[in-house]
Amino acid sequence: MNIVLIGYRGTGKSSVGKLLAERSGRALISTDAEIVRRAGQSIPDIVKQNGWDHFRDLAGKDQLIIDTGGGAILRRDNVDRLKTNGLLFWLTAEVATIGRRIGGDTQRPSLTGTKSFLEEIEEVLRERTPAYRAAADHVIATDHKTIGEIVDTILQAVARSTKC
Repeated sequence: MNIVLIGYRGTGKSSVGKLLAERSGRALISTDAEIVRRAGQSIPDIVKQNGWDHFRDLAGKDQLIIDTGGGAILRRDNVDRLKTNGLLFWLTAEVATIGRRIGGDTQRPSLTGTKSFLEEIEEVLRERTPAYRAAADHVIATDHKTIGEIVDTILQAVARSTKC
């Protein structure tokens, strides 16, 4: 059974995934890092040359802790595959928190190309929230929690789950 982390960029998926892997003894796959490795290009280059849909087509692994890209839930077949053998944890954060966390990230191209940084976060969250909500087995707000607290919450949920 996989432990799958979903959510918008800057909600803590990568940091939580690393500590979760360490504490649980499971292997961690970051779908974004795996895609970059397979493609031999940075995410901005992949998106520039081939678009977001092509980038999302490159993902896929099993039996792991999976740190998904923020848009993984945009395709129903991705969600179906992840849910087949996984427990999905939606990590959330307020727009201001996300802005502080990812403000200096140069490895992610704009998702809209037309908005200010915070307006883009608000718009994309507004569009994606129904998909995140529909996909999630558990929701964890990360704004005022330490990484350790988030990991503890996930491990407790996994222990209680009949799926794992």
